[in-house]
Amino acid sequence: MTRNFENEPMMEVYIFETSQNLEQLEQVIICSEKNGGFSPDDVSEIFRFMHTIKGSSAMMLFDNIEKVAHAVEDIFYFIREQKPESLDFSAVSDLVLECVDFIKAEINKITTGNDADGDPAFLIDTLKHFLDALRQLFGAEDKQNRSQQKKQQYYIPQEKRQDLSAVDAQASQAPRSGADGSCYQVIIQYEEDCTMENIRAYTLVFGLAELAEEVYYLPADIAENPETAAYIRENGFEIYFKTTLDYEEIKAHFENIIYVEQLLFREIEDQRLDPFRTRQNQVLTQESFALPDQDFSKPVTAASIPAFSEETQKSSTAAAQKMISVNVDKLDNLMNLVGELMITESMVTQCPEVAVIQSENFHKASIELHKITVELQDMVMSIRMVPLSTTFVKMNRIVRDMCKKLHREVELDLYGEETEVDKNIIEHISDPLMHIIRNAIDHGIESEEERLAKGKEKVGHIVLEAKNVGSDVLIVIKDDGRGLDKTRILEKARQNDLLTKPVEEMSDREIFKLVLLPGFSTKENITEFSGRGVGMDVVTKNLEEVGGTVLVDSEMGRGTTITLKIPLTLAIVEGMNIRVGKSRYTIPITTISESFRPDQKDCLMDPDNNEMVMIRGQCFPILRLHQHYQIKNAETDLTKGILIMVEQEEKVICVFADELLGQQQVVVKALPNYVNSMKKILGLAGCTLLPDGSISLIMDISGLTGLRIQ
Repeated sequence: MTRNFENEPMMEVYIFETSQNLEQLEQVIICSEKNGGFSPDDVSEIFRFMHTIKGSSAMMLFDNIEKVAHAVEDIFYFIREQKPESLDFSAVSDLVLECVDFIKAEINKITTGNDADGDPAFLIDTLKHFLDALRQLFGAEDKQNRSQQKKQQYYIPQEKRQDLSAVDAQASQAPRSGADGSCYQVIIQYEEDCTMENIRAYTLVFGLAELAEEVYYLPADIAENPETAAYIRENGFEIYFKTTLDYEEIKAHFENIIYVEQLLFREIEDQRLDPFRTRQNQVLTQESFALPDQDFSKPVTAASIPAFSEETQKSSTAAAQKMISVNVDKLDNLMNLVGELMITESMVTQCPEVAVIQSENFHKASIELHKITVELQDMVMSIRMVPLSTTFVKMNRIVRDMCKKLHREVELDLYGEETEVDKNIIEHISDPLMHIIRNAIDHGIESEEERLAKGKEKVGHIVLEAKNVGSDVLIVIKDDGRGLDKTRILEKARQNDLLTKPVEEMSDREIFKLVLLPGFSTKENITEFSGRGVGMDVVTKNLEEVGGTVLVDSEMGRGTTITLKIPLTLAIVEGMNIRVGKSRYTIPITTISESFRPDQKDCLMDPDNNEMVMIRGQCFPILRLHQHYQIKNAETDLTKGILIMVEQEEKVICVFADELLGQQQVVVKALPNYVNSMKKILGLAGCTLLPDGSISLIMDISGLTGLRIQ
């Protein structure tokens, strides 16, 4: 597949659907392993997922993905039909997950605009050898006998079956097979919330082309005309084809189509295809062509499928239109526009000239405008919020693979996965969670023998929990392993010269947090998973990018708890506006403990000549913003300005400003690139526009509390 297709709408649909199918397939595999093997439903689900991926990949001309999916599909077709006993489920799972990883890698290439050029030859050979081994071990039953027992012409999924006595009577005769092939008619009605019916129909036809000599379908322009989706949704999709394959094989092809509400499948006379043959070079539409004895002025399925009444079709169409997929970039643009609207609304309603207007109607309109603006902002924010469940569930695969390679038993317990955060934040926490859980299994959870010797259960436990706390979300990762050894951590930190202050002045949390520094590792031997001092620093780096923090607690022999504190959203901040000289700054409200004007007797200097303030018997450092940012004409007398006590990660500092301007919800704007590169030095997280049109810089408190006070 060349890059000429990368901007096509069908490509976006393909990437989205294939990624969804792979994630669901992965979870089916992991759940089946926990349950001790594949149930018939699991086998059917895996078969359907691979069948769908195969068809859509073939349609998009990604041959390597299509071949891998086809090879896996063959294995599960054998398992489904033969139902072999004493199957090595673990080996099958390993193979399927290896294929999932290959397809994921190819999808990532496609997403980034590269060619899906991975070589699947070794993988396909492995799958074929595995299938051959299955056939030799378990043999093959007589398909002919089973075919005669199961033949019927009308198929509907088991959960959708209805009283079809009239159709069964009409289809009482067994299908005939001629030497030159048989002809079939198929009418498909997709489920009401299916969406993209034309693409699904084309995928089905594309896969059928490998099995049939002739294929005709109505409507015929499904690949070019997106409006055919609505027609298929209302009237169904018809296929007429001729094939030399036996009845059982062709039936299996249609039985495993997903999102199908009802399916009519019957053999027809060969001459029924003649009108198609004579018109095969023309576009076949409802208006231009009709089969003999077939009235296309009405929905084709109305006479043959009783369940589809006019009311059902109308409700189906309405229901299908309740859900749509939207590109996240469009949501970002919408959020930016809403932010601009909020700023403009504040600039208008809080303008001094407007405040003196003596008009009751105007003030009513202003209040209503503010109300609608806030509701619009809340609605856009809710659209951007997504649950953590998808990210949490992915961790099952990490635990599964680590346990297999390290020969340990670990259970992952998920809580609060329904908690929602902003879409952009989700993208930044997946890697930190992966590294923390990998580290917990490799470093924290002991071997089975060691756990039993300590009186613990042989199975280790990791808890992954999310919960809302105010305007933040806490993600807690807790294990019942051996815990962190402070002595070894400090020894390693001294060797690598990572200590920034005397050990006696460091709290336990500060010592434990050393494991998050780049290049830090207490592992003596380098393994596949650890020992190089990389990985855990990703946690701090990614969390800092979204304004989050990390807390590490541990108890020797009892386990370790790592808490990630992240904001609900990056777009809106509840802040306190302050003035320093003629400059404006915004401090996030969640970081402010208190604000006060000190007495001269409470201000003092420490032995290192740093300014401190005494509050209720405790001393806290003072940061003069006018000195730090070199602002002229600012207040310099501590007793005439204001001190704002801010706290982040148990670090407290008192920020000195001229005055407080008031609390306000502000829209965060990204800093320019040249400023963004200096963020750690400046202690800034972004900027915003105030109602008077002035720019206010949003402060990064974690950066400020880490500054060395001179």
